[in-house]
Amino acid sequence: MSSAIPTTSDQDALLRAGIDRSLRHPVMFFLTSGAAWLAVSIVLGIISSAKVHSPEFLSGCSWLTYGRVFPAHINALIYGWGFQAAFAVIIWMMARLSRKECTAAGIILTAGHIWNLAVSLGVIGILSGNGTGMPWMEFPAFTWPVLLFSYFAIVIWSFIQFRVRPEGHVYISQWYLLAALVWFPWIFITANTLLNCLPGHPVMAAGINAWYKSALMFLFFTPVALGTAYYLAPKVTGRPVYSYSLAKLGFWSLAIIAPWAGMQKLAGAPIPYFLPYLGAAATALLFVPSVAASINLLRTTMSSEETVSGSPSLRFTIAGIVGLLVLAVSAVGLNLPDSTLPLTQFSLSGYGFEILALYGFFSFIMFGAVYFIVPRITRREWLSRRMIKVHFLLSVYGIMAVVLFALVGGLEQGIGQEDWAQPWESAATRAFPYAVGTTIAWCFILLSNIFFFIHLTLMWLRLGRRSSHPTLLVAAHGHGPGPHGEEGDIDNAGPGSLPAH
Repeated sequence: MSSAIPTTSDQDALLRAGIDRSLRHPVMFFLTSGAAWLAVSIVLGIISSAKVHSPEFLSGCSWLTYGRVFPAHINALIYGWGFQAAFAVIIWMMARLSRKECTAAGIILTAGHIWNLAVSLGVIGILSGNGTGMPWMEFPAFTWPVLLFSYFAIVIWSFIQFRVRPEGHVYISQWYLLAALVWFPWIFITANTLLNCLPGHPVMAAGINAWYKSALMFLFFTPVALGTAYYLAPKVTGRPVYSYSLAKLGFWSLAIIAPWAGMQKLAGAPIPYFLPYLGAAATALLFVPSVAASINLLRTTMSSEETVSGSPSLRFTIAGIVGLLVLAVSAVGLNLPDSTLPLTQFSLSGYGFEILALYGFFSFIMFGAVYFIVPRITRREWLSRRMIKVHFLLSVYGIMAVVLFALVGGLEQGIGQEDWAQPWESAATRAFPYAVGTTIAWCFILLSNIFFFIHLTLMWLRLGRRSSHPTLLVAAHGHGPGPHGEEGDIDNAGPGSLPAH
């Protein structure tokens, strides 16, 4: 009986190693190209932020006017970095949880190149003045069918792997990831069909666009991030998820509430009176799934404080969870119909809320996943603890500053806009110091991501060090199964501890 235990363990390790090897090139391609787009987005963000307080900055170049560079910044962040980070995490996690090697790495990699080509043409189209003018959908109309085709080619294999997986427990991570994979085509096809193929009244087009922004944020990026966090927290700590009931509450409340959010941005527009207030109420009620998930994940991770202090994956993941809590509070505070909503509707606060969701929450959890996944698929350890620490500290302080300056500056700007007795310039004057602070904070974030991109590229070149020790952990903790025996994977072990094959 005892002799069978190591044999089973070796077989599991070989299976995991085979899965990692089958996905090494697609995952590393998505992560490195996503990191490059993240740097491009931040550079564009610095330029657009500088133009808020210094309109003459780069004013001689028509491609870098604020009306072009700002949407290029947001779309590069979403489609260049956000989606590609999500693709890398989804295909790796679904293969691991389904315990099946990927047999379509070439197709996924080809689709990834097509996705990057479409994003490149989209950003160039925006900067050249051919954008659609619809927030988060500014890419020229010809790009969306290409993106949709690439999306299906990338993720369909995850559905197939889930379908042919061995019978057993469906983990909460899979719930969130599968939901995101299903919800995105519905959101994307609906919005693009109604706005690009069947255009109607401009007011309703604005409403559809507002719904699309909110749905993409809460029905794709949020479930991907939460599914990843529910995987990482128990895996690294070796402890089960604190409460599966709380996890289910968070999932179903998100699924029920999130589709109704977004229309609050049209308060005062000539649309049915209840729609903006329904959107504001739904956005505020997202506090429920956010807090449920945050408490559950924090209780899971804090059960192993020593591991948290040594694991870069957990540090970034916990920072992202805290970002989710701040997002939940902001969703309530910025959407009070009779007080804050009129002040934030046309101010910097909306930008601060979006960056908090896309970077302070989603991106931090993706960074945590990167630091967990890359050593396993490259079979190398990270080169430098110091580079990871610099990336973490500059990212945390930088994004805190961006969000704080944008949210508070937006409220000040809104107060100036609502003061009818003062000239319109007073609103810009109120927001000026906060815009300067935002620009400086983005510079720190750019510096942090230069370290991240260089470190990640070196790992793809397999220049990392071989080691049998856990990835930058102070001590080996959690040598046990994840939630409900998830995979039976001792994921604290570094890749060097896997048997040679």
